Amino acid sequence: MELFPIFLTEHNEEWVKDYEQEANHLRNELIGRKVHINHIGSTAVKSIWAKPIIDILVEVPQNTNLHLCKKIIIKLGYRCMHETKTRISFNKGYTESGFADKVFHLHLRHENDNDELYFRDYLNEDEDIAKEYETFKLDLWKKFEHDRDGYTNAKTDFISKCSLKAKQKYKNRYKR
Repeated sequence: MELFPIFLTEHNEEWVKDYEQEANHLRNELIGRKVHINHIGSTAVKSIWAKPIIDILVEVPQNTNLHLCKKIIIKLGYRCMHETKTRISFNKGYTESGFADKVFHLHLRHENDNDELYFRDYLNEDEDIAKEYETFKLDLWKKFEHDRDGYTNAKTDFISKCSLKAKQKYKNRYKR
């Protein structure tokens, strides 16, 4: 499936509600499994511009077979986009004519593969860093409008540096 151009919009308070609704739906379907579901990505950072796509991190225990969870997630209308031995990513809300009203990226991983949680908290707790990240993303937007991989790769160093600082600051906040 073709991916549509990158576009950023001002922060929207509805993103939190959209996340909560989808997370509840996921919890209901993954019932009986010990899962941790979190809102990640720029839509989880207060007040910064973001792609209007809700990123969701689903962490499962180390001994959980990701492929069993994958089957359930696909039944919920998600499409598997990328898969490795330890990570599976999905999307929901891409249509042939563009984005649906709500678009989700779901990241399925084993517990403790969760740097995004530290990054999210770091930006939410430091408005200056959040605004620096927003400015950086706005500068990249038009340059990589039709190159999602390039856009993602261009942000990697910034995200890695902030995530490292956040993990030092928060220690084992999300260690399971």
